[in-house]
Amino acid sequence: MSATHEAVPETADQQEHGYTGNKDAHLRRLKRIEGQVRGIARMVDEDKYCIDILTQVSAVTKALHAVSLGLVEEHIGHCVVGAASEPDPAVRAEAIDAKVKEAADAIGRLLR
Repeated sequence: MSATHEAVPETADQQEHGYTGNKDAHLRRLKRIEGQVRGIARMVDEDKYCIDILTQVSAVTKALHAVSLGLVEEHIGHCVVGAASEPDPAVRAEAIDAKVKEAADAIGRLLR
């Protein structure tokens, strides 16, 4: 099994992740979302109109979905494709199955 595309890494810190190239952009988006969530809390604290609060919750939900979809795409493009490039056919099949299952499970959690 290749060192950079292990099916089960020893620790998550020992490998590059699919999002690594976009890490700064993801962090900026997440900080912006964090600010939106603080704004929603402030709206509740200030007794703002419920529909206005729900509108902001919807915006945060949409922003989180966008981050999630980007991460899923990066997982497929990096981790699944990396598993497919494993030279040992037996290991490759197992690695691909594991990475595809991870993606499918993550998508399932997003859809709940």
